[in-house]
Amino acid sequence: MSGRLVHVGSAVVDYVYRIDALPAPGTEKTATSYARVAGGGFNMMVAASRTGMKVAFGGQLGTGPDGDFLRAAFAAEGIETLTPPSPLMDSGNCVAMISGDAERTFVSWPGAESMLTPDMMAPVQALPGDWVFTSGYTLSYPGSRDALTNWIEALPADVPFVFDPTPVIAEIPRPILDRVLARTTWLSCNTDEAAEIAGAGDAQTVAIRLLAEHCPKADGVVIRAGAHGCLVRLADGGTRAIPGFAVHAVDTNGAGDTHIGAFVSALSRDLSPCEAARYANAAAALSVTRHGGSSAPTDTEIQEFLSHRDQATIAHDWEEATAT
Repeated sequence: MSGRLVHVGSAVVDYVYRIDALPAPGTEKTATSYARVAGGGFNMMVAASRTGMKVAFGGQLGTGPDGDFLRAAFAAEGIETLTPPSPLMDSGNCVAMISGDAERTFVSWPGAESMLTPDMMAPVQALPGDWVFTSGYTLSYPGSRDALTNWIEALPADVPFVFDPTPVIAEIPRPILDRVLARTTWLSCNTDEAAEIAGAGDAQTVAIRLLAEHCPKADGVVIRAGAHGCLVRLADGGTRAIPGFAVHAVDTNGAGDTHIGAFVSALSRDLSPCEAARYANAAAALSVTRHGGSSAPTDTEIQEFLSHRDQATIAHDWEEATAT
């Protein structure tokens, strides 16, 4: 495998409460469980790391208990931190409420990850063979968007840049969003985010507009559709729907992050985009069967999962053939 994943997004501490359903306004619920875990961009980095990619974090961690907690989590996963702790504040956090239907609701508080300056970004250098990633969260913060956008635009032309606009896409000023999209090599977004950028329409139509009108330098776009899988549209005009996998979901928190991390890791190993998307679908499917946002599987687990699915398909095809 060549190069690293250099993640210049945001990492926060998640305070996760499991509840049967969200409380009505003015009422109270008692959680069935509680956990304090590393979250945000950490989930994407874990997915790439556990599937064999070397990962380095070029965002900002804070000084304080949450920053210390994140640094320990990074070290446990073998993720290198490229920048010193911010002297300004602690890292941010997010309250995540996971309801009985596996859906999640968030309330976040920005911290050190929301403040970036050119001096803070100076230690972060993309090397030949690296892949660079950022998310819309860091671009939504007024204190980080300008420095990060300038840094992205200055990347060497041969360094692939992967972008996930995230659900906060509406909070990113359009001029900033346009500049980042113009440098994007691979865009990965869900259906709502794709429509926010390129307008409403079926997934294929929106994907075509994304490439033609917003991501002129991109190799392709991936539009994720949860359990239904994803659609891959390539710059050369090829389009393919990659079906998802039926599993029993218990926690969808971090599934999109897992998908992107596994997709980038697979591309870095020279899998084709469609093969990488199927690999990512499997990674995301496995992740939602486990509790916690950083529940990404290993490469061995993904390969075993895909092997069983392939064997089931072969058996089904054989049964149909012998029945006729």
